[in-house]
Amino acid sequence: MAEVAVGKLIRTRGNRGELVAEIYSSRPGRADELKEVTLDLDGRRRDVAVERVWVHDGRTVFKFAGIDSIGQAEEWAGADVLVPEAGRVRAGVGEFFHADLIGCAVIGERPIGVVKAVEDYGATPLLNVEMPDGREILIPLAWSICREIDVAAKTIRVELPEGLV
Repeated sequence: MAEVAVGKLIRTRGNRGELVAEIYSSRPGRADELKEVTLDLDGRRRDVAVERVWVHDGRTVFKFAGIDSIGQAEEWAGADVLVPEAGRVRAGVGEFFHADLIGCAVIGERPIGVVKAVEDYGATPLLNVEMPDGREILIPLAWSICREIDVAAKTIRVELPEGLV
């Protein structure tokens, strides 16, 4: 069964097995809908029930069944939070999941590189693009720059501001 990432566990919180997460959704309350998820950390997987979800200092915090200490939580810091494809919320028109953008070829007047990650710090998300020479650049995920996004074809056509590359 195909799975998709709906978030990433960033770090531990407290000493009772809680983990702070980044949720890949702009829809309020998305994390509250998660009841059972799979944690995946570099191929090591664990199916877990979500005991509790809450927001602390603007970040989503999870408490999973069976992860009851800071030591157990540390083992999963950095893990992706996966759900079955069927459990994924559908994107609206003009909306994209960060996970769908990863692996897209970024094309301007010439090929620029491949999206390795989407970084979101609360403002305009940034595409972390690896160029053919190994350098990385950050491209704002804004319609004024990312003119055409085709996740099915895995391409993003951009018009870059002068001096970005």
